Amino acid sequence: MGSLLRPAYLAEARRDAASGRLGPAEFKRIEDRAVDEAVALQEAAGLDVVTDGEMRRYAFFGHLIEALDGFDRFGGWAIPFRNEDGEQLVFKRPVVVERLRWRRSMCGEEFAYLRARARRPAKTTLISAQQAAAYYDPEKSRAAYPTRDAYLADVVDFTRREVEELIRLGCTYIQIDAPQYAALLDPEIREGYRRRGSDPDRLVDTCIEMDNAVIGDHPGVTFGLHICRGNNQSMFYASGGYEPIAERVFRRARFQRFLLEYDDERSGSFAPLRAVPDDRTVVLGLATTKKPRLETVEELAGRIEAAAKIVPLERLALSPQCGFASTLEGNRIPPETQRRKLEVVAATARAVWRS
Repeated sequence: MGSLLRPAYLAEARRDAASGRLGPAEFKRIEDRAVDEAVALQEAAGLDVVTDGEMRRYAFFGHLIEALDGFDRFGGWAIPFRNEDGEQLVFKRPVVVERLRWRRSMCGEEFAYLRARARRPAKTTLISAQQAAAYYDPEKSRAAYPTRDAYLADVVDFTRREVEELIRLGCTYIQIDAPQYAALLDPEIREGYRRRGSDPDRLVDTCIEMDNAVIGDHPGVTFGLHICRGNNQSMFYASGGYEPIAERVFRRARFQRFLLEYDDERSGSFAPLRAVPDDRTVVLGLATTKKPRLETVEELAGRIEAAAKIVPLERLALSPQCGFASTLEGNRIPPETQRRKLEVVAATARAVWRS
C-alpha cells in the first residue's frame, strides 16, 4: 500500500538527527540507502508498482506535518488502537495550533528520488483532507482557525498544490490514504458521532467533496483511495463492512481505484463492491500486514475468485491490506516475513491475471 518496515539503522539515524548527533547531509544519505533497499525489495518480489516505503516519514501522515508549519506534532487528542487479544495502545495525533504555512513540497523529494531509482511504475501517497480533520481541536486550534472548515479549506488548497507539483515531476499514480472513512463505517464510532450531534452520512459527503476537489482535472493521472481500519503496531481502531459508505463513496468519489482492506472478518463481505461503477478498479487488500501468518497463493486466489463474482476479474487487482509500517515503529512482523508476503502477492497476481 505504501509503507515498509523501517530498518533499524534508519530508526537510529532518525533519533540521532532529532537530537543533533547526526547532521542533515549524513541523515539524507542514510535515508537514500533505505529507499534504495525498499525499491530493490519490491522489484525483486515482482510487484508491478513500487513506492519509496515511506522511509522519509515518521508516520504515513508525516509529509503533511513536516512540510507545513503550524502543527504541534504530538499535541493532539489521542486515539486508542487495539487487537483481538485485548491489548491496547494510545497514539497521540498532531494538532494545528497556528495558521498553516508552506515550508516545502510534501512529497517532491520523495518522488523525484524514487522516480530516478525505480524500474517499475512509481506511486506516492498523500492523506485525505478528512484524515487531516482529525488534527483540529476546538480548543487548541481556535486561535489559528475559528472553525474546522476554515482549516480544511487550507488543507485542501495545499494538497491541490502538492498534487500539481507531483504531476509536474512526472507522477502518474497518487494514492490518497483515508483511514478516517473507516470511522464512518464502524457502528460504534458512527453512533458516537450521532451522540455528539454529527450525521455520519453528511460527514461522508463532506469527505467526498474535499477529496474530489483535491483530485481536480488531471487526465492521464490515476488517483486511488485507500480505506483501512487503522494500522499501528499490528493494531486497529475500527471494524465493520463497507456497506454504510459504499453507495456514497464508490459512486460519488472521482477516484479511479479503490484500495480496500479485506484481510479478516473485521472487513465484512465483498457484497458492498456491487456499488463500484463499471469504469473503476478495486484493489483487494487480502494479505495482512498485521500478523506473521503467511498466506498462500491458493488461499488468495480463492478469495479473488469470490470477489470476481461481484466485480469482473479484469477490474480487480491485489495488494497487501495496508502498509507494513504506517508509523515508524512498524507492525509486529519480521522483515523476512514482509518479503515473503510481498512475493506471495506478486506470485498470486501472476497466477490469476497472467496465466
